[in-house]
Amino acid sequence: MLKNTKLQFGLITKSFHWLSAITIFGLFALGYWMVDLDYYSQWYQTAPHWHESIGILLLIVTITRLVWRTFNIKPTALETHSIMVQRSSTIAHIILYFMLFLMMFSGYLIPTADDRVIAVFTWFDLPSLGELFTNQEDVAGVIHKYGAYSIITISILHALAALKHHFIDKDATLMRMIK
Repeated sequence: MLKNTKLQFGLITKSFHWLSAITIFGLFALGYWMVDLDYYSQWYQTAPHWHESIGILLLIVTITRLVWRTFNIKPTALETHSIMVQRSSTIAHIILYFMLFLMMFSGYLIPTADDRVIAVFTWFDLPSLGELFTNQEDVAGVIHKYGAYSIITISILHALAALKHHFIDKDATLMRMIK
């Protein structure tokens, strides 16, 4: 089943979810590793290029995911989920999406501050808006760094909540996103 039903997430929604999760953790690992590269490293130019390109592709996937989410049915909450659990889940997802867009926008502002385009692999170029404010690359860099830590923290809490639902509450929350 490709589309969601009232009881289950569809293959497309699950694919968006897991592709995004793997990509976010991969980008975090790559970003964490590449900030310590020095000018003489063979990865000094390559790692940021990959990080930027994958980040732009994640932006496209995230926008597509939100469009899909808007026009697709959302499975109903499990009967065992309290109103507080349902609201917490909604708030956590809103925060994750907000942080993702904040990360992607701040990530875009770092290399484009000096009017360079972002070459997404060799497929297309994303034009620069130029320097929008003083010290743009530094300010955006700080936002990007702490945003990355925030997204990883929230994602880990999200995963722990899913595991809690599976192993302690023994409900179908996790299985609805896996099976």
